[in-house]
Amino acid sequence: MDFQYNTSIEKVWSALTDSNKLAKWVMENDFKPEVGHRFQFRTQPVEGWNGIIDCEVLTLDAPNRLSYTWVSGGQNNTVTWTLQDLGNGKVNLHFEQSGITNEYVLENAKHGWAAMCGSLEKVLAE
Repeated sequence: MDFQYNTSIEKVWSALTDSNKLAKWVMENDFKPEVGHRFQFRTQPVEGWNGIIDCEVLTLDAPNRLSYTWVSGGQNNTVTWTLQDLGNGKVNLHFEQSGITNEYVLENAKHGWAAMCGSLEKVLAE
């Protein structure tokens, strides 16, 4: 999925790597921008899911690329964010979540990330 924002690449990078900003558009977390750091995204549990996503930072190439594992509900995926400065104050944010094998989970993930990336726009405007 690709999302374009009217902002600087540094602002998008900060929203991806600052735990407080990340909490505003994804979920509460204990993220640190360090390769090998294990962290969790946490939200309210729902029936059949404890609301916890276990992650580990795999790649950190400021301000161009960030990837981490995404393990939850029996699914083990990798999330990768790739940033591209398009010039004229525009940034492309490419999102990929690889390893999803369940079609239902894939469709829910697409809807969830689209909504979260919409919320990211509000964080970038702050």
